[in-house]
Parts: sequence; structure tokens; C-alpha cells
Amino acid sequence: MLQKKICMVGVFGTGKTCLVQQYVHSIFSVKYLSTVGVKIDKKEVQVGDQPVTLMLWDLEGRDSNRDVNGSYVRGAHGLIYVADGTRRETVEQLSEIQDMVTGVVGEIPSVMALNKIDLTDEWQLGSSDENPPGPNGVHRIRTSAKTGEGVEATFQWLAEATMRNPVT
Repeated sequence: MLQKKICMVGVFGTGKTCLVQQYVHSIFSVKYLSTVGVKIDKKEVQVGDQPVTLMLWDLEGRDSNRDVNGSYVRGAHGLIYVADGTRRETVEQLSEIQDMVTGVVGEIPSVMALNKIDLTDEWQLGSSDENPPGPNGVHRIRTSAKTGEGVEATFQWLAEATMRNPVT
């Protein structure tokens, strides 16, 4: 079976782990556990008539004192940049993260999950803001790890994009 390495990147507390848990296990926990290093999960999907195993690398959140570990993203076929829509600065910080990551893996299929769409009262991006600051040239999907909204669509979009990309 074909395997695709997908890396989840972003700053601390944006919901990277929660998105993976919702996608793989259909669960959500309000208890925050910081990822140390990397946690790897997998999920088998169909892209057309092709079965594909997505190897989901959930990387620890980046902070201002530490770069994304290049050894974790090396060999990735796709990237999910995760931002917290209730903290606009997490969206803005993704441009810097994108520069670091593309310096290691080059231009590969990517999507930005604008997470926590369920927190409507705290949302800091305008509802008509289709192109908030963040990584350039990256497809954007609004998600909620809590309700599952947009989660399947995010991973499926990226799986399909990696299959269309001759480099990956």
C-alpha cells in the first residue's frame, strides 16, 4: 500500500494533536497535553481507487525560541499548518514556520487548518476573511477538532493533493 507522510505544524496550543485524534479516532479531549518531540499516527484512506496510508506526524508546537525540527519534516509528502482562529497571532506566525519548513522539504502540497471555528464568540478572523495572513499559496479550511467540522475535508484534500503532485 502506498504511504504518504503528512506533518502537522504550528505554534503551541493550536489543536494539532486534537485534529489528529478527531480524524483518526473520532475523539476530542478538553485536557491539554503538550506534544514533546513527535507523535505518529496512521490512517488508511481511499484516493480514487487507490488505497493510501497516511502517516500523520504530529510535531511539537513551535515557540519563539525554537525552530521546527528539520529532521521531523524531512521526507514529508504534505503539510498541515494549524492555526487557532481565536488567536490571530498564530495565523501570522505560520508564514515564518512555512519559510523554515519549505527550506527543508521544498514546495509540497499544503493546507492551513484554521482551527477552533466552534468558538464563534472568540473568533478573531472576520467571517468574510477568506485569505487571512499566513503561509503563501496554501489552501485554507476552517476546522473544529471539537465538533469535527472540516476535519475530514482537510485531510482528504491533502491526500488527494499529494497524489496529484508528481514530486511527492
